[in-house]
Amino acid sequence: MTVTMTMSALQGKIAIVTGGGSGMGRATALAFAQAGAQVVIANRTRATAEAVAAEIVQAGGQALPLSVDVSRGEDMQRLMQTTLAHFGGLDVLFNNAGISPSGTVTDITEAEWDECLNIDLKSVFLGCKYAIPLLQQRGGGVILNNAGTFGLKPVRGKAAYATAKAGVINLTRAVALDYARDNIRCNVLCPGYVDTPLTEGVPPADRDAFLGQYQPLRGVIQPAEVAALALYLAGEAARMITGQVFVLDGGQQAGIF
Repeated sequence: MTVTMTMSALQGKIAIVTGGGSGMGRATALAFAQAGAQVVIANRTRATAEAVAAEIVQAGGQALPLSVDVSRGEDMQRLMQTTLAHFGGLDVLFNNAGISPSGTVTDITEAEWDECLNIDLKSVFLGCKYAIPLLQQRGGGVILNNAGTFGLKPVRGKAAYATAKAGVINLTRAVALDYARDNIRCNVLCPGYVDTPLTEGVPPADRDAFLGQYQPLRGVIQPAEVAALALYLAGEAARMITGQVFVLDGGQQAGIF
């Protein structure tokens, strides 16, 4: 993918993207940078964060890669403090990092349940908790949270993931209500089946069967399409939008699973 920097919607803004080393996070980090933002790419694996940061820098943008465990409060505090020290503030946070384990409540272990809830839900709480003071210092800002469509309607065998993502949706609404007077907007993205490393291991026949049964529009959603929605919500054009759920799923939620 060729990245070209342009003056646009986020010129002069500072953004953090968690899980920014691949998939939707990478695409969003690139889109934010193309729109003029200075971007912090937070990722558990430092090498992938560095690769995305290098793409941005080579195209003339500014980026900082950081290795972060989003489920740990100390790491999320360090992420915010390092962003403040390096770029001078924060305007946009995309809580995107997550995992997608499978299993019913009798299949999964307690440790697997805790890991999913920590990475998929607690991380959003921590991101909001430690980012909001920085946003308040800037006179407002934007928080975007990635929930996925299973947070709206679960499918079989995704108990922990669906629970965590449903929590993200109501946490988003709570943050939107609590901090609207600080000019902080908080919205949630619910992508459907996206072509990312999380879905790479799905056999093509299973993928096609799922999409054929549940998704009215043909084709697999691309990370760049999710990034385009995130970019719109992060910009001034969406200044009166907060506490809302944005579904990008090829029509999946229009019917009954």
